[in-house]
Order: sequence, then C-alpha cells, then structure tokens
Amino acid sequence: MHPDKRIRILLADDEPNILQFLELGLLGEGYDVHTAQDGEEALQAAREFKPHVAILDVMMPEKSGFEVCKSLKESGDKIAVIMLTAKDEVTDRIRGLTLGADDYMAKPFSFDELLARIQARLRNQFPDLLGAVTYGPFRIDDRKNEIMYMERVLELSPTEYDLLKFLVINHGAVLGKTTILDKVWSYDFGGENNIVEVYIRSLREKLGDKEHRLIRTLRGVGYRVDLP
Repeated sequence: MHPDKRIRILLADDEPNILQFLELGLLGEGYDVHTAQDGEEALQAAREFKPHVAILDVMMPEKSGFEVCKSLKESGDKIAVIMLTAKDEVTDRIRGLTLGADDYMAKPFSFDELLARIQARLRNQFPDLLGAVTYGPFRIDDRKNEIMYMERVLELSPTEYDLLKFLVINHGAVLGKTTILDKVWSYDFGGENNIVEVYIRSLREKLGDKEHRLIRTLRGVGYRVDLP
C-alpha cells in the first residue's frame, strides 16, 4: 500500500483532550485521521472522509455514538466501528453490538490496547490494507514484520523494527528521545534514555548510514529521518 492510500480512521469524542491524545497517537502510527466532536459532525465526516475504522464515544451531543453507529452500518459502506464509553456496563455493550458495532472499549483504556483492537478489525474486515507500505527507499511490511531498504531486507530485532518503522513513518519530523521512548518502548519504560542512542547507532550501521545523512541527529532536540 502506498502512503497516499493510508488507512483512514474517524475519531468522534466530545472530550478535546482525549480527541487530541488519540489523534496524535494514531497519526504517529501512520494512520490518516479525521476528528469530530459531536454525532452530526461525525456522520458528515464519514460521508466525505470514507473511513475504514470509526472510533465513536457513546455519549456525544447532537447524536449519540449509538445513533452514529446505526447510521454508519445502514449506509452500506464497509466500515469497522469501535465504541468507547466512560462506563463498562453490559447493557451498553449489548446495545452497541446489537446496532452493529464491531468492538467495544471502556474508558480509561491503554493506547496500545486500542491499536491492537484497530489492527484486529483491519485484519478481519480489510485484510488487503495491511500490505507493504513504501516510503522512499523503505518498504515496510507488517504482515512479515519486515523492512526493506534499497531492495534489501534488513536484519532487525523486534525493537529495531519498531524504532525504524516509527522514524520512517514520521520522516521529516524531529522526534525527541522522550517521544521515541514513549512510542517505541512504551510509557512505563524505566531505563535510561541513552538506550535510544544505542539503537540509533545500530540502525545506522545496518543502513550503511555512516555519515548520518539518513537518520540525522539534531543536537539537544532529537532525530529526524530525511528521505531522498
């Protein structure tokens, strides 16, 4: 899959902090994201944006997440719906699933769990979207956990794979060590942040990036991948 055909995700929640947190996280994972703060806005966005996945808060103004879910499923468009709620009540879950929701998550939840739920829906409903993605000389294939550079498969550890994927997907952006630790090593990482330097050094060796032209260091700021 070429990056201009990225997986599209619609986020609908009337809590700005949650909306911003999820949007930034999903953008960082390489998804194309559109947000809405009420049910009517969500439906309008769905008609124009044509998302593959809709993540809907149950309690929204104008139209509830339940109403939006029902409309989306009746539209005839192929879409996976994940419902979010502030309370984990069986009656709410049953109602959402009865209206066609594909999954259900109670707040608070971990971002990693949400990613796993999104991937599960995509594998189930849009398996063709999870092919290889090309970024310049890089080709990332999550099905094989494989990254190719200049037509050569890189021998990477799981952490090296996650780090290089994160850097490449966010090419052109400056990524600080704290951000990298949060996204690659997770928020509960308790080690030293010089672990990032160690892994960057290893990646440069495997990429033949001796002059640091591919993975650039911006002293005191972070790292940036520059693609030709």
